Amino acid sequence: MAKNIIGFAHKVGSHIVYYIDYVGALTRLFFKTLYWIFIPPFKRQRILRQAFIIGVESLPIVSLVAFFIGVILALQTAYQMQKLSSEIYIANIVALSIVRELGPVITSLIVAGRCGAAITAELGTMKVTEQIDALETLAANPVKYLVVPRFLAFTFMVPVLTMYANLVGIVGGYLICVYRLGIRSSMYLNMTFDSLQIKDVTTGLFKTLIFGMIIAMVGCLEGMRTEGGAEGVGKATTLSVVTSFILIIAADCVFTAIFYFIFP
Repeated sequence: MAKNIIGFAHKVGSHIVYYIDYVGALTRLFFKTLYWIFIPPFKRQRILRQAFIIGVESLPIVSLVAFFIGVILALQTAYQMQKLSSEIYIANIVALSIVRELGPVITSLIVAGRCGAAITAELGTMKVTEQIDALETLAANPVKYLVVPRFLAFTFMVPVLTMYANLVGIVGGYLICVYRLGIRSSMYLNMTFDSLQIKDVTTGLFKTLIFGMIIAMVGCLEGMRTEGGAEGVGKATTLSVVTSFILIIAADCVFTAIFYFIFP
């Protein structure tokens, strides 16, 4: 009995130490990245290339998912609103739900699954093939050369993708309400814009700044500490996506509580 208790305590303690170490490694990499952002030379082409990969190449999947989210949200809301004869309020619900929560979170999860995994696999492959060690041998700082462009690209492109996803999601709700439920186009648009406030848009975009940083930091950290060859790259990629998802949802919960309950 005592041995089982000791074993359980050891296992719990090991997990706590691991999580504390992980948060410390993320924090250390974050501050290193902030430092190297302001140290020349500034490689604009590398930043623009990463922005193109993260932003432009993610547009098709973001468009598809955001459109269907808007359609599904309008259909599900209509199911209940028709019972109350309140179909005109579907526009409010769709717009607020997408701009406040669904747009930022769904877009960030898509980017984390698509691009976060990609940068982890790329940096992990560089790590196990000793290319990162070669950079240090050539007096090139790996954080400056590898992490900074990806960090800046994620930080700026995730909010841009979110604004695009918000628009596409609202269009999806518009098509259902106008062509399926018979709501006038002008009424739908008026209800949408009347329900949205500047705070709704800005808080959603602010959250995506944080989400972009989380995706970049987790992806780069997991890539740069990969071990064990090809198998290690696969494990690091999986862990990167799972960790990013958890941290994005946790951060969203915290900021939602702050923005809408502590500072309404």
